[in-house]
Amino acid sequence: MSRLDSFIRRLAAQRDILNAIVELVNGTEGPVLEFGLGNGRTYDHLRELFPERRIIAFDREVRSYSSSTPPAENMVTGDIRTSGQAFVGIGAALAHADIGTGHDDIDAVTLTWLPQLMAGVLVKDGIAVSGLPLDRPELAPLALPAGVKEGRYYLYRRR
Repeated sequence: MSRLDSFIRRLAAQRDILNAIVELVNGTEGPVLEFGLGNGRTYDHLRELFPERRIIAFDREVRSYSSSTPPAENMVTGDIRTSGQAFVGIGAALAHADIGTGHDDIDAVTLTWLPQLMAGVLVKDGIAVSGLPLDRPELAPLALPAGVKEGRYYLYRRR
């Protein structure tokens, strides 16, 4: 499969999962956290799915389109590994992370801290959606929506 086809399938999986979990998230109190704002596409989609929720985005620096950039009070800049730690215990209903690089060595380092961060920010029964697997005892894997291939994207509920 070409890298373009893989990218398209990954984004389609991301969208399909986010669309499928709206009711799960709406049954839980708390903000939504977006780790990896990028250009703001997913943040913009999350605003449509959860218009009444506070959505806090994290990234090394703001490079998103102006229309897809959170207000300053909901934008956290800096290294997510460290800046995210200040939000452990916030009780998020949803945490989404699409910060994988596709480079195994770099992603292996991210996987030394991302699972702990994702589990730590979620409230009990909160939902984690990630482009990288989150091997953590507090996170129970959930079935993916029909059409999303196993291993393309990951879905969990906080125990």
